[in-house]
Amino acid sequence: ENKDKSRRLMEDGFGKGRLEIVDEVLNPDFVCYDPNSESGEVRGADTMKQEIEWFRNAVPDLTYTVIDQVAEGNKVVTRYMASGTHQGEFFGVAPTGNRIEMSGIQVDRFDESGKVVEEWAQYDLLGAMRQMGAMPES
Repeated sequence: ENKDKSRRLMEDGFGKGRLEIVDEVLNPDFVCYDPNSESGEVRGADTMKQEIEWFRNAVPDLTYTVIDQVAEGNKVVTRYMASGTHQGEFFGVAPTGNRIEMSGIQVDRFDESGKVVEEWAQYDLLGAMRQMGAMPES
């Protein structure tokens, strides 16, 4: 059940822009520890909705594909691939029209009510920046 919730947040929330998934899956006090965000974390389910909209504005055809998932206790680890076309500002990079693929892995911790309360995210932002032409290949 928790694996399905993590999958839905990625594939339906981020991948299809279905913001209602956030309320179904995330605790209102949710925190995502994201090394690529300005503060190192994203706090609150409502803030996560803004993150989804931001990603989808940058990459309107964004899709997430879950590759592997492992669950133990109240944690789910998900390995995924995100892909799409860079058509809006993305981490300060103007639209390039380039296709990007970005691999990632995240760990979700669920609370007693079955909602995600904490998430640790790691994704290949450097690789995506190189694909956009914003960073040299070597």
